[in-house]
Amino acid sequence: MRRIALWALLLVVPALAQNATPNVTKLVILKNIDQNAVRMLSSWGVTMVPGSGNSFAMSGPQDKVAAVEAAIKQLDVPAKSVELTVYFVVGGDQPALAGSAVPQDLRDVIAQLKSTFAFKDYKMLDTLTLRTRAGSSADTSGILNAAVPPKMSQFSIRSASVSEDGATVRIDRMHAGLRIPYTRAAAANEKTPSGTGTGKTFDYINSGIDQDVDVKVGQKVVVGRSSLEGPQQALFLILTASVIQ
Repeated sequence: MRRIALWALLLVVPALAQNATPNVTKLVILKNIDQNAVRMLSSWGVTMVPGSGNSFAMSGPQDKVAAVEAAIKQLDVPAKSVELTVYFVVGGDQPALAGSAVPQDLRDVIAQLKSTFAFKDYKMLDTLTLRTRAGSSADTSGILNAAVPPKMSQFSIRSASVSEDGATVRIDRMHAGLRIPYTRAAAANEKTPSGTGTGKTFDYINSGIDQDVDVKVGQKVVVGRSSLEGPQQALFLILTASVIQ
């Protein structure tokens, strides 16, 4: 019986050795992401040794190396870009409201605003657009008049990301609003054209909204309202988002 068991074992060992997955080594060069983004894959049973630039050597059983290589191909893709446009719309009861006519493609949104906020008129004050890669910050501003100092519009984000289905853009720490100048007395150690600590100077008040927001691609969304020069006038912020492959 022992002799039979020994012969059976001798037959099984070569078969196991033949079916064992051989070890392989591959050089991987990342094109769109850095090594930190794939380092977690070393837990799959492969060894990853950093090399020069954005490369590393990967070694381990052939099947596991192939699995990690397939995962890297899914991760190492160009980041999507997003384009965000914010419309600064003013609603008010004044007979000559500052701004230009609201464009035709915003008329449906303005109709919804009128059903809630019964201002006599709505005008377009400014339009700002940002285009940035997903995960990056961006900001822009505009000058609204020729005064010195001028009134300004601002639009900034800390980052933006795209949902897996590409239908929604999530914006983190969005700020959109106006910078409104005002005059004040100079501080004791502040330099002005009239001399240090004398006369008047100007500063800005920031008005607008700061929030995180999700926007469906292609939709126009009212993301905020703030008072503007009293209750008889308000600033509405309308946001649109698109994804650029």
